[in-house]
Amino acid sequence: MTYTQNLLDELNILLQFNLTTTQEGIKIHKTAAPEVVAASARLFTKGLITQADGGYLTDLGHIAAEHAQATHSILTPSHAAVLTPATG
Repeated sequence: MTYTQNLLDELNILLQFNLTTTQEGIKIHKTAAPEVVAASARLFTKGLITQADGGYLTDLGHIAAEHAQATHSILTPSHAAVLTPATG
């Protein structure tokens, strides 16, 4: 199983949401890249955001965004640490 480009585009939108407040949404402008506009529309259809052009996260969307952001954080080192394998 792999991530399709459509799913990656949707995940990238979920990364844009501020999870510390429910009072802040996002706006996808008509001039955005077509794949971004389409990804936003798919997230709306899936019930993850309140508007086809962004808006706010739904309850389910908040959960999805938390997981997307956590995964991104885990897979993207926050500093340039050198990882060395454990020896045994």
